[in-house]
Amino acid sequence: MNKYRKDFPFFKAIDEKSSVENKDLIYFDTAATAQRPFIVLNAMTHFYATENANPLRGLYSLSERATLAYENARETVAKFINAKESSEIVFTRNASESLNLVAYSWGLNRLQKGDEVCVTIMEHHSNIVPWQMVCKKTGAKLVFLECDKETGEISRQEIESKINSNTKIVSVVHVSNVLGITNPVKEIAQIAHKNGAIMIVDGAQSTPHMKVDVQDIDADFFAMSAHKLCGPMGIGALYGKRALLEEMEPFLRGGEMIEYVTKETATWAEVPHKFEAGTVSAGDAVGMAAAIRYIQSIGLENIEEHDRQLTERMLNGIKKIPHINIIGPKEAAKRCGIVTFTVDGVHPHDIASLLSEEHIAIRAGHHCAQPLGQYLGQTATARASLYFYNTEEEVDVFLEKIAKLREWSGYKD
Repeated sequence: MNKYRKDFPFFKAIDEKSSVENKDLIYFDTAATAQRPFIVLNAMTHFYATENANPLRGLYSLSERATLAYENARETVAKFINAKESSEIVFTRNASESLNLVAYSWGLNRLQKGDEVCVTIMEHHSNIVPWQMVCKKTGAKLVFLECDKETGEISRQEIESKINSNTKIVSVVHVSNVLGITNPVKEIAQIAHKNGAIMIVDGAQSTPHMKVDVQDIDADFFAMSAHKLCGPMGIGALYGKRALLEEMEPFLRGGEMIEYVTKETATWAEVPHKFEAGTVSAGDAVGMAAAIRYIQSIGLENIEEHDRQLTERMLNGIKKIPHINIIGPKEAAKRCGIVTFTVDGVHPHDIASLLSEEHIAIRAGHHCAQPLGQYLGQTATARASLYFYNTEEEVDVFLEKIAKLREWSGYKD
């Protein structure tokens, strides 16, 4: 898999301010954002250089080419997650906006006092705060599925005890950005639908690492971001079953989402365009599609296996180092390339700072999942997240450096 590093300009670049070559930087923060290959950057440059026009609006050939590029990108996303049709894909700014779209357009218009919204304790803030808002405005109740504090797994008993006839919305992260655990979203969807609730899946962390089939999951909505799977920042997608999208009011209004306007009222464009107000981010959509094709050319099964091998190497190494604590499951197959840990006596922010001095980039803090930290009794943790462009040698250097963290912090073990 190491051959793919050459596809990324990042690993060849030099930071002029620090005179550090990126090829010497160990980048272990892909769960926050992935690096981008030449093929994605070139696709976006090609669009803006040769097809730049406002899509969907012009009747001249250049605008038609821009529209075709944009709609082809939608088709690529639809096939990537196995949507029934491309019209079930709404382009958004990111997974957070996708989740907010459902919260505003579906949740606010349908929930009432006595209803319940069910999420997990491990959700990213983007899948908690919108539902807090909806519940506050409608009188509905927000319910949390709790996980085992050691393994991160949510039991079927927990799921069946929390999802009931009062539940109207179940919104669950597919892969936790802290624990790395993959939640049983297909099983949860079955229980949600049995109780008459809709099922929403946050797929920001899953889509870069595993094959996703929204029809097999039977998700009613599925959110994803481009930048975590080697695409550009500022664009994502929301999958929604067409029948549900047809019923929903628009999230934003104006521009291309309009079919007809009078001084008194307006009618909306057809799905999915009624959810894409204003000038669309066509160049980013083209970049997202290029990233998906690139990922597919590598093979998600190959990426998943490489993730597992590197994670296993890292976990096995950490287990041999005293005073380092792994947060979440101890098995590599359950971590999806994410390893979260603490070091006795060393604050996670200090861990990240000390490793940065050694040219290793990791994440430290609450990872936008503060309720999970509170539940686990961890105000902050350190997180190393791996991808197919990372190597065994990088993992070995990382292990060598974290073994010295307490010594660097003044401890004499």
